[in-house]
Amino acid sequence: MTVPPIVRLTDGVPVDIARDAAREAAVRELARPIYPRESWWERISGAVRDWLEDLLDAASGLPGGWFSILLLAFVILLVALPVLSMARRATRARAVRRGELFEAATRSAAEHRAEAERHAAGQRWAEAIRERLRAVARDLEERAVVEELPGRTADELAAEAGRALPGFAGELAEAARLFDDVTYGDLPGTAEGYERLTGLDDRLRAARPALSGHPGGAA
Repeated sequence: MTVPPIVRLTDGVPVDIARDAAREAAVRELARPIYPRESWWERISGAVRDWLEDLLDAASGLPGGWFSILLLAFVILLVALPVLSMARRATRARAVRRGELFEAATRSAAEHRAEAERHAAGQRWAEAIRERLRAVARDLEERAVVEELPGRTADELAAEAGRALPGFAGELAEAARLFDDVTYGDLPGTAEGYERLTGLDDRLRAARPALSGHPGGAA
């Protein structure tokens, strides 16, 4: 579009302005506060409207029109969902292999228990369950029931502690599954699950490792 020269009146005498200067003058004039500006919502609405118009134009040019576009979108969705699901499972599997039982900061069993209780008070059951199992693991390490092992997973803890305390092997395995469910399985924690883990923690604190030839291990 050609921008015509702007003519200003100075003392009643018309003055011709070059095209570039006229354009700059027009931009400055429109930038003054007296002119309304588009809001962010108007800009977004305009962009969506333009996109829909382009989509309609594209649909009118395709054989089959909207049916072809919907069919293509359906095919893309069928392909994308399994790929996204596989990627999500692979991410979880890598996290489980890395071992996320303990976070970077090293805390005592008492500190993990206190953190678990704070989460439980706020009904954040998944976080409470995670912290309670960390308290179990740290307590067993502090009492030398299991070896202190950085990067240990919940399953590894259950296996090692179950050998030292065979009377608790089943409950430890269940606690590890509960930890994995709320950490990697996107399952919600529950008050019942936290209570079971709390009871296990209390009884494990009084347990002593099994002596050779004397299975059972619970005090």
